Order: sequence, then C-alpha cells, then structure tokens
Amino acid sequence: MVRLSSIGLTFKALSDPNRRKILKLLKERDLTAGELAEHFGISKPSLSHHLSILKQAGLVSDERKGQHIVYSLESTVFQDIIRWLMEYTADEGRKNAGEGGSADD
Repeated sequence: MVRLSSIGLTFKALSDPNRRKILKLLKERDLTAGELAEHFGISKPSLSHHLSILKQAGLVSDERKGQHIVYSLESTVFQDIIRWLMEYTADEGRKNAGEGGSADD
C-alpha cells in the first residue's frame, strides 16, 4: 500500500515544470548533473535542489561513477502512484454507488 505522505512528496515533485522536464530527460537515458544542466537555463544549485526533491520522492536515484554522479529514473514509484489512483477511484466509485469504501487509504 502506498502511504499518503509518499504520494504527497510525489505530487510535490511533479508540480514543477523543471522537475517534470528532468524526468522526461531521464526517461530517455541516465544522465549526469552536467548533462542535465545543458538542458536548463537555471543555476547548478537550483538544478541540485530539483534533483534533491525528485530523490526524496523516490522518482530519481543516483549512483557515483568515478567523479560523476549519474541520475536514473525510478519507474516503480510511478507504478505505485498508478496503483494508488486506481484504488482511490475504485473506492470513490463504490462510495458513490452506496457501497461504502474509504478514499483516505
């Protein structure tokens, strides 16, 4: 079961267009911070902040390779969010049909 706090972190991470762009770039391939920076007109500290939020939400992982840190997309979090949304909508459907159910799970 996906916890509500992790869902909140995920939605916070997805709320920013720069972070969504980072995810889109990482969907294509793993990238270093320098490679990611080439796609943005923001400072390196700002990019680092965005990467930190994505890592906290579990959407991105990093791995040191020599002197570089390589960032990767973590698709399992997206699968968890989709599962939560499906459960949420099913609960709402039962609730609206008079069967009960809880949308707070």
